[in-house]
Amino acid sequence: MTNGRVNPSQTLEKQGITGLGNVYYNDLEPGLIEAALQRGEGKLGIGGAFLVSTGAHTGRSPKDKFVVRTPSVEDTIWWDNNKPMAPEAFDRLYADMLAHMRGKDYFVQDLYGGADAEHRLDVRLVTELAWHGLFIRHLLRRPSREDLNDFIPEFTIINCPSFKADPERHGCRSETVIALNFEKKLILIGNTAYAGENKKSVFTLLNYILPGKGVMAMHCSANHAIGDPDDAAVFFGLSGTGKTTLSADPSRTLIGDDEHGWSDKGIFNFEGGCYAKTINLSAEAEPEIYATCSKFGTVIENMVFDPETLELDFEDNSITDNMRCAYPLNYISNASETSLGGQPKNVIMLTCDAYGVLPPIARLTPAQAMYHFLSGFTSKTPGTEVGVTEPLPTFSTCFGAPFMPRRPEVYGKLLQEKIKATGATCWLVNTGWTGGAYGTGKRMPIRATRALLHAALDGSLNKVQFRKDPNFGFDVPVSVPGVDDQLLDPRQTWADGGAYDAQAKKLVEMFSDNFAQYVPYIDADVKAAAIG
Repeated sequence: MTNGRVNPSQTLEKQGITGLGNVYYNDLEPGLIEAALQRGEGKLGIGGAFLVSTGAHTGRSPKDKFVVRTPSVEDTIWWDNNKPMAPEAFDRLYADMLAHMRGKDYFVQDLYGGADAEHRLDVRLVTELAWHGLFIRHLLRRPSREDLNDFIPEFTIINCPSFKADPERHGCRSETVIALNFEKKLILIGNTAYAGENKKSVFTLLNYILPGKGVMAMHCSANHAIGDPDDAAVFFGLSGTGKTTLSADPSRTLIGDDEHGWSDKGIFNFEGGCYAKTINLSAEAEPEIYATCSKFGTVIENMVFDPETLELDFEDNSITDNMRCAYPLNYISNASETSLGGQPKNVIMLTCDAYGVLPPIARLTPAQAMYHFLSGFTSKTPGTEVGVTEPLPTFSTCFGAPFMPRRPEVYGKLLQEKIKATGATCWLVNTGWTGGAYGTGKRMPIRATRALLHAALDGSLNKVQFRKDPNFGFDVPVSVPGVDDQLLDPRQTWADGGAYDAQAKKLVEMFSDNFAQYVPYIDADVKAAAIG
């Protein structure tokens, strides 16, 4: 039975998805919460937040993600980074998933990926869980009720956590599967209730589609000066590097916290909400994000709470370090109404260095920026992926390799062209460890990071004295008002300078070894910027 508002020519039956129970199209937040509660999917928390557990999967499953190897994408997919699935295996997977779905109720949300109407993707989410519909309503952009009457989905994502794949029959690795078929414009997700798979599937689509139109797709947050969209900044970084926290700056207008495009007109958010980590979140350090955890409809994922008072425990990581909240952008008071910005004046690359080697901030030349963008060095933090239980140093090209269908040089070249055309200043910011590696040192003080970013964004940091870093060759400020001078020289923060030197040498070698794969594809100036 069809319920809700939908383009009558675009029902699931018209897409060949038949035999389902009740189908609820484009329910609003109250209806989705009501349905989720009736179905026992979670609990209503303080302020009307929705408290949910995602079960065995509390993070993404990148090893279970596949791209269907069809002729139309054969020559453009980065197959070294994207596991192939045979078209015949996908067809069996699709048929088996549809058979599994028959007779059950499903929730459909028709949404936009992208605030720029010229470059947006119209996408349909078909979800087994009502709360997944709530989640994706927050994380993507919502058409007006009237626009839904004519909505035509370009891609459809079906998410069925109760479906278990058969690796032998479906050509996958385990019972969990995320399969993208660009030719059939379908994504199938099975055996995982982790809601982040929904949004990252849309991001992966945009990462493939937009570069073909000359638009840079970026795993970054973004903001601009209050009242001046042309004074914009982007913050590249993987999960756990501080994208959400650092872009939600009350002195600037938030464009978005995770995924953006950069066109000839400027930058635009792909999303309509935020998906913030909540571990150790505090009202003092991050009041706006903290406040969303007790607002109506915010999805609270995998947090421990008092069974009687429903009070959230922001320090208990017994379920996962990757506890999160998902909420609409308008829950942040300084969020942009348009989610649009001009050409960025500053490009910040965030890294979480578990080795304790990198300075808290460094200024990069355009060639150095390309080097660090392609390198994508950071440390995966606990819980963001299945099996990651402590910070794991890694190189994730373009600060988002799991979501990059094309070769990294495609994104690198686009970024290089955008930086050259706009004259943006580039910075590398380490939010990881200082005074020693993970286990010995401590996490970089967020107050210092904020002070350095403010100085970079208002232009005052360009006026201070810089030194040349002996290991990486970039410029590091010697002294910045409000920041301990010792913090700016990481070697001085270590008890043993010789131990720092040894650690730095090790990291330089890791950079050099990793970057060797890109040397055949890059320009001479970027090769010259390579270290080691």
